[in-house]
This record gives sequence, C-alpha cells and structure tokens, in this order.
Amino acid sequence: MQRHQLEHIVRAASGITGAPEFVIIGSQAILGQFPEAPEELLVSIEADLFSLRSQEDSDLVEGCIGEGSPFHQTFGYYAHGVAEETAILPAGWRDRVIPVQNENTGAGTGLCLEVHDLAVSKLVAGREKDLEFVGGLVRHGMVSMETLRERLTVTCLSTDRRTLCEGCLLGLGRST
Repeated sequence: MQRHQLEHIVRAASGITGAPEFVIIGSQAILGQFPEAPEELLVSIEADLFSLRSQEDSDLVEGCIGEGSPFHQTFGYYAHGVAEETAILPAGWRDRVIPVQNENTGAGTGLCLEVHDLAVSKLVAGREKDLEFVGGLVRHGMVSMETLRERLTVTCLSTDRRTLCEGCLLGLGRST
C-alpha cells in the first residue's frame, strides 16, 4: 500500500461513518511517519483501523470498504475495521500518534501509530510476518533498539510474554 491509498481509505472511512478520526494500527501505520517507507514494509493491501468514537464505526467500515467489498474489488486494497483492543500498545501511545490529514483525506484524519509503538505491537503479536516487519524496521534504521526496550517496559504484558518479546528483540538486534 502507498501513502495515497491509505489517505483514500481514511477519506472513505470518514465519509461512510462521519467519524472525524481513525487510528491506524496495522503495518501500514508506517506511512504516517515514513510516507516513502521501503517497499518491503508496504506489502499489505489492508489498513487496520478503528474509530475513537464508536466500535460501530469500525463495523461499518468493515462492511463497506472491507475485504471482498466493491471498494476492495475496485481499488485492490481495503480497510479492516478492528477494535481498539486488537493491538497491545505501550502506555502513552495516544500522545505520539502521527496525524495524516490533507486534501486527500477529505474531512477525515488518520492517526498513525508512531514507529516504536507500531513495532512493539508487532513484537507482542509475535506472528512470523510481524517479526519480519519489525526486522525490516531494524534493518532500515527506522527504530532505536533502546526506545523499543523502553516502550516494552511500559506495555501491559504478562512476565512470560514480556520475556518472549525481549528475546525476539534481542534476536532482531543481532541480525543487523
């Protein structure tokens, strides 16, 4: 997905729901802070997002511009309306979001996770594709290992999950 496509999704989601803001929590949130992110980080054709206003907004987005919708069939990308609880994020993430608002987003604003908050959410998810994404961030020098370690300490996790995330982070740091 490219930045203009994310902007289109924000415009469509806002137009459908009337909600002024959507938080982008999936990998394509990288486009907020890094509009020209490396191609390997832009392979997803979906933008995971939720409205701060109501879960019903996310449900409406999912139904109207989600996977398999006419929007998806027409443009080749889509929105995945999710719940705020979908991603486990470090404390203070809301203060660090990167707003995406311009003529292409219409009346809507996309609030993209800051890159370290995004990376922590991917570490916590722990799927192979998520760890590959974080590895790409590390390889391209887009994140600080120190900041990632700090953000993990302020993320609500079980001891076992935190240990696992720290181990993954250590492995990613060695592979660069």
